[in-house]
Amino acid sequence: MASRKVLSVPVFSSSRLRSALVTRLRASGCVFAEDEARLLLSTARTPAELAVMVGRRVAGLPLEHVVGWAEFCDLRIAVDPGVFVPRRRTEFLARQATDLARRVPAGRGAVVVDLCCGSGAVGAALAAAVRGVELHAADIDPVAVRCARRNITAPGTHVHEGDLYEPLPAALRGRVDVLVANAPYVPTDAIGLLPPEARDHEPQVALDGGTDGLAVQRRVTEAARQWLAPGGHLLIETSERQAPETAAAFTRNGLTARVASCDELDATVVIGTMP
Repeated sequence: MASRKVLSVPVFSSSRLRSALVTRLRASGCVFAEDEARLLLSTARTPAELAVMVGRRVAGLPLEHVVGWAEFCDLRIAVDPGVFVPRRRTEFLARQATDLARRVPAGRGAVVVDLCCGSGAVGAALAAAVRGVELHAADIDPVAVRCARRNITAPGTHVHEGDLYEPLPAALRGRVDVLVANAPYVPTDAIGLLPPEARDHEPQVALDGGTDGLAVQRRVTEAARQWLAPGGHLLIETSERQAPETAAAFTRNGLTARVASCDELDATVVIGTMP
C-alpha cells in the first residue's frame, strides 16, 4: 500500500501561506490579523486542522476558543468553548492580589478566594505566584467550573460550583486574607454593544452586571466582611467610570477603599481592607 504524503513544517512557515491567511483574517475583520495568523500557524498540527481553525475564527469565534487557550500572567490558560475569555487587563487584578497575598505573615499560607472565577485564570496565576497558598475558586457556571478545574490544579487549591459564597466551606468564614472577584460589570443595556465574539460566544452570566453593571459587585461586597480575616482585602475589577460607586459600596459595608489603575492595560481595581 502506498504511504500517504505528509506535509512538512515548512509549508506552515511559508510566506505565501502566511500572507494568504493574514489577508483572509483581515477581510473578516480581525484587527490583529498578523498576530492571529502566527498563532494559528504555530498551533495547528495539520493543514486540515488549520483550515478548521481558520474557518471557525472567520465565522466569529473568539481566537482563544479556536486555539483552546489564552495567555495570562505568562501562563497558558485552557479556555473551553462557551467560557469567558480572560482579558489582559485582568492581569492587573491578579498582580494586585498576588502582592497582597505575599504580605501575609510568614509561617502560614495565605488564604485566597477567587469568586466569579470563570476559566480560573486569576486563581491559577495566584497559585503559581504565591507559595503555600490555600486557594478556593468558585463560579456559578458548570462549564466554567469544569474549565477552571483543568487550570487550577496546584496542591492546596479547590474549585467549587455555586453562586458566589454559597459553595465555599463554612470554615473559611473570617479567615480569608485576599478575596478577589472579577464579577460581571457590563450594564444589561450595553451587552448588545459588545463585540460579536463576546456577546455571541461568551456566557451572559459572565457579562451582565445588571441595570448599572454593579449588581453582582454589590452582592460580593455586602457579604465580604463575613469572610475576610482582620486586615484582609477585597479586590474587584471595575471600569474607571464605575469605580467611585464601587468604592462607595465598599465604604458602606465597613471597608476602607482605594482605587488602583493601570493606564497600560486600561485596568481599574477597587481594593478594600477590613479594619
